[in-house]
Amino acid sequence: MNLSTEQLFDHARTYHAWQDRPVDDSLLRRLYDLMKWGPTSANCSPTRIIFVTSPQAKAQLLPCLAEGNRAQTAAAPVTAILGMDMAFYEQLPRLFPHNPEARSWFAGHAELIATTALRNASLQGGYFILAARALGLDCGPMSGFDAAAVDAAFWAGTTVRTNFLCNLGYGDPAGLYPRGPRLSFEEACRIV
Repeated sequence: MNLSTEQLFDHARTYHAWQDRPVDDSLLRRLYDLMKWGPTSANCSPTRIIFVTSPQAKAQLLPCLAEGNRAQTAAAPVTAILGMDMAFYEQLPRLFPHNPEARSWFAGHAELIATTALRNASLQGGYFILAARALGLDCGPMSGFDAAAVDAAFWAGTTVRTNFLCNLGYGDPAGLYPRGPRLSFEEACRIV
């Protein structure tokens, strides 16, 4: 695989309109198999993903979204619900085996669990977007949803909570907005 910065960053865009072209389940598996290798603290890997593809699951998801996100989500071949497992530390004996005490760093420490889950699940969300782009998929990450409603509809009875949503598929360039500006290096960075 020969990737360029153009494919991952320079020419990549956030899509809101989608071609009527399916995404194969094997590509979703490959996407996860790539993104899972991105680093997280203590290899905690808190992200859990539900790939919403069926009409029934889409119908369950759409009422949870802000009005402005419904049409683009209905048209997307896949909507990924990226969640964060608030009991991620239970997997540390397997995921971080060289330190048998790692689970105890988190057990009973709600604030540390919450900040670690959010930080690392968000990192994994970035890896998810880059992996999708590397595989030729376009992405439409979004907020603008009722997290409690998504949690109730898709994560009920689990320790997973929704972080963000990301539409996936093959974007329709006709639906692109003009590319938004970004802050310059001088505005956003300091070298000290």
